[in-house]
Amino acid sequence: QVQLVESGGGLVQPGGSLRLSCAASRIVFTIGAMGWYRQAPGKQRELVATITNGGNTNYEDSVKGRFTISRDNLKNTVYLQMNNLKPEDTAVYYCWCQSRFTSWGRGTQVTVSS
Repeated sequence: QVQLVESGGGLVQPGGSLRLSCAASRIVFTIGAMGWYRQAPGKQRELVATITNGGNTNYEDSVKGRFTISRDNLKNTVYLQMNNLKPEDTAVYYCWCQSRFTSWGRGTQVTVSS
């Protein structure tokens, strides 16, 4: 079954940038769409961005113009470039991919604070 490992989270000041990475391994079936969810304390998990294996992207409204999702199919890796970060972006970010089944990473903490 697909294993996903996120990296790149951390503490950043408002207006700063981070790039999250998620590497997929133990792939048996072809990976289709990939994406990122996030969950802030006391809030529901929300979809942040998705990207198909053909490169078509979708974004949650609050991150449009600030976040960019991309993927490297040769490396089986999906990225989330986060610019102009805001305190409300603070959350645990989870990588997601669709193969035969949906797979989830364990999450990486992003904290935006001065």
